[in-house]
Amino acid sequence: MARYIFVTGGVVSSLGKGLSSASLAYLLKSQGYKVRLRKMDPYLNVDPGTMSPFQHGEVFVTDDGAETDLDLGHYERFTNISSKQSDNITTGRIYSDVIKRERKGGYLGKTVQVIPHITNRIKEFIKKDITNEDFVICEIGGTVGDIESLPFVEAIRQFSNEHGKSKTLFIHLTFVPFLKSSDEIKTKPTQHSVKELRSIGIQPDIIICRSQQSIPLDQRKKISLFCNVPIENVIETVDVRTIYEAPISFYNQKLDKQVLKYFKLKSKKRANLNPWKKITKIVLNTKKSVNIAIIGKYVNLKDAYKSLDEALVHGGIANKVKVNLIRIESDYLKNSEIKKKLKNASGLLIPGGFGKRGTEGKISAIKYARENKIPFLGICFGMQMAIIEFARNKLNIKKAGSSELDKKCYPVIGLINEWDKNGKIIKGTDQNLGGTMRLGLYEAKLRNNSAINKVYKSRSIKERHRHRYEVNNSLKDQFENKGLIFSGMSPDNKLPEIIELKNHPWFIGVQFHPEFKSRPLAPHPLFSSFIKASKNHK
Repeated sequence: MARYIFVTGGVVSSLGKGLSSASLAYLLKSQGYKVRLRKMDPYLNVDPGTMSPFQHGEVFVTDDGAETDLDLGHYERFTNISSKQSDNITTGRIYSDVIKRERKGGYLGKTVQVIPHITNRIKEFIKKDITNEDFVICEIGGTVGDIESLPFVEAIRQFSNEHGKSKTLFIHLTFVPFLKSSDEIKTKPTQHSVKELRSIGIQPDIIICRSQQSIPLDQRKKISLFCNVPIENVIETVDVRTIYEAPISFYNQKLDKQVLKYFKLKSKKRANLNPWKKITKIVLNTKKSVNIAIIGKYVNLKDAYKSLDEALVHGGIANKVKVNLIRIESDYLKNSEIKKKLKNASGLLIPGGFGKRGTEGKISAIKYARENKIPFLGICFGMQMAIIEFARNKLNIKKAGSSELDKKCYPVIGLINEWDKNGKIIKGTDQNLGGTMRLGLYEAKLRNNSAINKVYKSRSIKERHRHRYEVNNSLKDQFENKGLIFSGMSPDNKLPEIIELKNHPWFIGVQFHPEFKSRPLAPHPLFSSFIKASKNHK
């Protein structure tokens, strides 16, 4: 029997609802319960696939090819539970589904309204694809009081009434500011946020108070009194030194204990915090460090490469080194500056991306890394830029480029409108941008005794993709004769998945996104190997 936990946020956005949900999920899972995490986003986009990273941060891709909110990345990294397409929904998709149904006469001539039709569709999403889970944790995006999130909040209120309080729990995450001028912590924003929530018909059962410093007992009692929540259910979460301390912090605050107590359940086994303590110790106390340069278009936005940043940290954990990221904006990178910019870098990484802006700077930086034996990792678009660089400078194809960027170039990278997945032909399109790429988990066959074969210690892998353009396979022999090996191919041998350079200490490009499958407790082998090579680079 599933029990539903709804997590809302108040006062300000970006408080850490995703991390809080993921930490609670880990604690419940480690005590023997089966957990599922879901995210409800209030924006009108169908999914974040066409949104700029400057607007929304990275797009996280699931095994089954859903383009989702980055919080699903937190869920996976903390719990090692793979998310599904059915774990993320937006207002846009809800309205789209309801309108499609109305057009087909699915409402039998009734007037279609937010209540009950939109809220009913949200409730369907909450219950969909649930089998034998003990807990379903649903995070509601945005901030209570926002007009966009009202249908979701109303839907979870109805859901609780229909399923009963014994099966539903409301957690409200708020900000408790510290005013330096008066040297005091203020509880009023939390009181107002809970008042807003109660005005919609929801009484929170647990309040998580995010603060820069510990909240005195008197202030917690005040929150308890005015917000009608038992004092033991007022949980503080003080800013942690690393996000990997979050599960430890919530365990010490007994969040999981209060959740189980609410549902009249007991722990099936003791929660294991030792793995988190171990990696926290490595992250906080490691003296040795390695500098990794990331050249991209969105490096100034912290969340734009969230999974990538985390995967590099995981690679550092595996090698017991601290990873310092040198973020270089590709738009303004000039040839004359590359040597200076990469002077202190032990490794270079070019991440995924779309569009022409900043590409020439990336290509020049790859040339520098190739010629100066600097460990290089190209991911998706980064691999394609490495192909273009090699074609121009080693195959002497001066107009080599991508048909995505220049229709008049020699297309070593070109648009593909269909591909094979598990024996089934999937068709894409360059008309609609959303959801039309090669998305999700695909298999690649690795060449025996290649560098990538040694990294994975396997001849076959499955990784997550998100791209529309592919490497032109017709030039494979020319590339390999000059030393660029196509060491990973699709099962039908048509699509290059991995390239590597001969006579280079570590130079690998991959068409997929390995960062989506890296975990702090299980670092991805590609990032572990890349950081190891960078650590050894002189």
